Amino acid sequence: MSAQLVEEGRLAFDRQAWGDAYRTLSAADRDVGLDAEDLERLAVVAHLTGRNEAGHAARERAIQAHVDAGRPEQAARCAFWLGMQLSRRGEPARGGGWLARAERLVADRPDAVEHGYLLVPRALGANDSADPETAAGLFGRILDHAQRAGDPDLDAIGRLGLGQALLHLGRPDEGLALLDEAILAVRSGAVSPIPAGIIYCGAIDTCQRIADLRRAAEWTASLGRWCDEHPDLVPFRGQCLIHRSQVLQVQGRWPAAMSAAVDACRRLTDPPIDPAVGAAHYQQAELHRLRGELDAAEEGYQEASRWGRSPQPGLALLRLAQGRPDAASASLRRVLEEPQDPSERVHLLAASVVALLAEDRLEDAEAAAREAVALAGGVGSPLLAAVADQALGTVLVEEGRAGEALPLLRGAWHQWEELGAPYETACVRVLLGQACRAMGDEDGFVLELDAARTVFQQLGAVTDLQSVEALVARSSPAVAGVAGTGVARAGVVDAGVLSDREVEVLRLVADGRSNRQVAEALVISEHTVARHLQNIFAKLGVDSRTAAASWGFQHGVL
Repeated sequence: MSAQLVEEGRLAFDRQAWGDAYRTLSAADRDVGLDAEDLERLAVVAHLTGRNEAGHAARERAIQAHVDAGRPEQAARCAFWLGMQLSRRGEPARGGGWLARAERLVADRPDAVEHGYLLVPRALGANDSADPETAAGLFGRILDHAQRAGDPDLDAIGRLGLGQALLHLGRPDEGLALLDEAILAVRSGAVSPIPAGIIYCGAIDTCQRIADLRRAAEWTASLGRWCDEHPDLVPFRGQCLIHRSQVLQVQGRWPAAMSAAVDACRRLTDPPIDPAVGAAHYQQAELHRLRGELDAAEEGYQEASRWGRSPQPGLALLRLAQGRPDAASASLRRVLEEPQDPSERVHLLAASVVALLAEDRLEDAEAAAREAVALAGGVGSPLLAAVADQALGTVLVEEGRAGEALPLLRGAWHQWEELGAPYETACVRVLLGQACRAMGDEDGFVLELDAARTVFQQLGAVTDLQSVEALVARSSPAVAGVAGTGVARAGVVDAGVLSDREVEVLRLVADGRSNRQVAEALVISEHTVARHLQNIFAKLGVDSRTAAASWGFQHGVL
């Protein structure tokens, strides 16, 4: 009977029926015990069905059984996976001990492929520490080991890691080609289930960060099918739901995105709790923020932080929605002093631009936007370039340089439109409308804002909808009255067209103060004062300080 149980367990393992394999192999182990190879099988299926402690115990026994049988390489391979799993689950000391033991087991076997596996923790650490050159060198050595030994698991891990490092180094074509090859190996069935799930999640996460949403959507669907084919699978399913939620969010399917994020959080907090639960909370918080549910967003970002996921840049954008630009800038300034990969930094810089503009720090905002443009160009992602160009376009509109902003904003609009990202497209259209207004095209202003408002209404983007309504309300009565029709009367300027800060500048200018004196009074730079005056002149259709002051007196602003 025991031999039959073992055979049934092996057959269930081969057909990837993980639950059946666990039940039969564990029953056989209780009856007569398992040999080293079957203990490894038991460890794998225990992990895949969420029984981590049972899996760790089986691996420990498999290691000792391999050592007793004089198979140090196999023992080292087991010790490597045990060490990696323990480290990932928040037990770095215990995990490090097993990794060190793996090193000792093959210390006198320089040609063992396990040396390639044991380079993986160092290579991952280099990538995580924003040291892609070191990571690329280590992953290159890992690939050499894998190819000499003909090891498909290590080969796929090496291609994923090297691809990520090359993306960090600004070599997108090479990096993405390696990610494609790693995913191809997984899809072909050549890669074992545990590294297969790791590679899926790592590749999708990388594509999300560099805004390659086409690949992210395709691979998320593939990961979803893989999870569905293995109903007993516990790890990777929650991460798959997070990625699905992110894709649905970009597609404008926010209720479905929230459902996936909530489901991910539920799955990841079921024992054993997965560290990725922080990402699930962050995703929920992002959707709450976009829908104007600010208290729920605040709670979500706090939960994400408790689970080790940085709440930025979402929390800073929440602070802006709450009218606290100083808090947003302070948080982003602190985060930007820490090392990040270029794609993550682009998103942080884009959020920083909005916060700095809210504080009227135009020069700092322009510097942040130009850094984002340079970084995005190095990564080579068209959509990261759109994020950066949109940030710079925002600054240029604020500085009264709408003519320079329009090509950048049009390019960003085309990228988001091509992707099918309605929210991002609508945000750019608001900026395009403001640029049109600055250039005297009031009809263009109304048409762009009307299109954006329609999308925000459909999505339920409450905060953005309120901002658009405020922009329209500050227009001339004629514009505000017909904003929904796409028709406006040009050439009429209402007093509300000026921002509060622009009114402050105009009052001081009307008092006869120089740019330097205005700057000292408002604690801003002379350059910023000059930019405000350019904006005021453009909005009022005047070309001198005297004419602007005259307009202010006529409209009761001064």
